[in-house]
Amino acid sequence: MRSKSFEGMTCSIAGALETIGDRWAILILRDLSLGLRRYEDLRQSTDVTHATLSDRLKHLEENELVERRLYQTNPERHEYILTRKGWDTILLTQALAQIGDKWAVAGDDGPPLKFVNRRSGRPVKLALVDEKTGERVRSSDIQLQAGPGADERIHWRLTFQKT
Repeated sequence: MRSKSFEGMTCSIAGALETIGDRWAILILRDLSLGLRRYEDLRQSTDVTHATLSDRLKHLEENELVERRLYQTNPERHEYILTRKGWDTILLTQALAQIGDKWAVAGDDGPPLKFVNRRSGRPVKLALVDEKTGERVRSSDIQLQAGPGADERIHWRLTFQKT
């Protein structure tokens, strides 16, 4: 069962979540980023029901995160490819993996997946960086400010922020 829609909410986070859909969609995006493309492979990887997988793939396609391509005509079979917009959502899966690894939520044997630089083979992780200088910024040094699209509710939320 789907949750209440975030449509119309002035919040980039809510908008991104609305675009992605739900936790099953995040796992489908993860698998697509790993190179899985075919329906049966996605189903085997996630162990999700046919109805849920079909629904989530349709949602991801409607929101332009995936593109469906015909790869066989008799019978018709399609594969699913991440779009540029879909690839951008992979940052979310990497952030979730990084948090899960830090707190060992998948078990004590270590991370199930490692993110490494293809050229050097060295591990990589997501980090906050200064947009102009590229210098790393600690989470504790982040302060949120109203942006040009902020509505009254955003301004209200910001009144609770500690300075």
